[in-house]
Amino acid sequence: MKRVIVDYKKLTPEILSLLVEKYPDGYDDDQVISFKNAKNETIEAVEVRTDESIYLVKVSTRLENTMANYDEDDYEDSDFNEPIVDIPEKGIEEEEDEDVDTEK
Repeated sequence: MKRVIVDYKKLTPEILSLLVEKYPDGYDDDQVISFKNAKNETIEAVEVRTDESIYLVKVSTRLENTMANYDEDDYEDSDFNEPIVDIPEKGIEEEEDEDVDTEK
């Protein structure tokens, strides 16, 4: 089974969904794993598992906020393996389209 360390920038809707499912009310301090990376930096992460992988997702304020505001309907099926930072937010994308139309 492979172990993958995931930073917020690489977090996909699939992994986010697993996190919200495992930690519906957020995670507690006793669920946070601390370890040293290859650069000897201390990393704090929470763990989620699939059949093939163990994901260690780095803990951050952005992760907590994203988990709290997670709605599966915000993502298309085709987006589920893309990092969430690369997926445009629904409301913002629609507003940009409207701005382009009104500028003509």
